[in-house]
Amino acid sequence: QVQLVESGGGLVQAGGSLRLSCAASGRTFSPYTMGWFRQAPGKEREFVAAISRSGGNTYYADSVKGRFTISRDNAKNMVYLQMNSLKPEDTAVYYCAAGYISRNYYSNREYDYWGQGTQVTVSS
Repeated sequence: QVQLVESGGGLVQAGGSLRLSCAASGRTFSPYTMGWFRQAPGKEREFVAAISRSGGNTYYADSVKGRFTISRDNAKNMVYLQMNSLKPEDTAVYYCAAGYISRNYYSNREYDYWGQGTQVTVSS
């Protein structure tokens, strides 16, 4: 299996920025679509962003479009989420995920491997 470890979460003021990182090990992650999801207290886990196997295609939830950027470096087995103009409603645990996905990149049920999560808290 693939192991995923997130880092980079923390406490930030509204309007600030954070960059989350996800390191993969165990098997190469180059064949996999990579996604970021988040879960706030009392809410379902929701899709944030995804990037295709080669990095040529990216996808974003409407709530983060224009503010967040997903990227990957397959040579380093790393995926990133740059988060700008953060809002209090972005507060959640953020999870990195991997899966061999051709179309339904937005569905958490399509991903096979998950990280432990990293907390992002945005104060007003």
